Amino acid sequence: MSKRAVLEVIALDAEDAIAAQAGGADRLELVTDMAADGLTPTVSTVAAIRAAVDIPVRVMLRLSDGFGAGDVSRVARAAREVRDAGAQEFVLGFLDVAGEVDLAAVERVVEVLDGCRWTFHRAIDHAADRDALRKQLADLPGLDTYLTAGSAVGVDEGLPVLLAEASRAGEPGYDQQLLVGGGLRLDHVPGLRAAGIDAFHIGGAARPGGWGAPVSADAVRQWRRVVDEVRG
Repeated sequence: MSKRAVLEVIALDAEDAIAAQAGGADRLELVTDMAADGLTPTVSTVAAIRAAVDIPVRVMLRLSDGFGAGDVSRVARAAREVRDAGAQEFVLGFLDVAGEVDLAAVERVVEVLDGCRWTFHRAIDHAADRDALRKQLADLPGLDTYLTAGSAVGVDEGLPVLLAEASRAGEPGYDQQLLVGGGLRLDHVPGLRAAGIDAFHIGGAARPGGWGAPVSADAVRQWRRVVDEVRG
């Protein structure tokens, strides 16, 4: 019998977190400022969400729009602060101006995480060479997931890449779980599950009222039902 697929929901605050858990989310991605595609939340928000729910929470480590690390010492300090507030899992990813992985920046932050599990986010969809990025990061401690649409413009365009990468599971650089998100729709799920993909990430899809409205437990519940009905 296939294992239960992971459903991760973006949360901005404790209200979102409670609704996502009630709807059946397995994990939260905690961010702030979706106008900048998600930045590091405040320490108080991290603490409030950890107190409100008991499902895993991955906290974004990103201080400005874009995929450059910026001041890496500030990112490392933010990582320490949210760890002290109870964060145990994280999301990060940095590219240089050429679209190559900024390995020095990633390694600096991962050192602060000290073995905590983390996701390399959709910076991979903007990388000059996805395969090279994966192989450069392959041995970093704690990296267990890639959040990706397969394309910078979303899952519709990225489906061939997602299916190809799923078929390479177990190869060097391809041991991490594929977490599909970015323009993901319910009708994408059957084909992705059939390819062996077992992790899905939703943001706007969990908010029928738009980003100005909270997460809807009913919307998450619908995703939970579809993801569970379709077996890999």
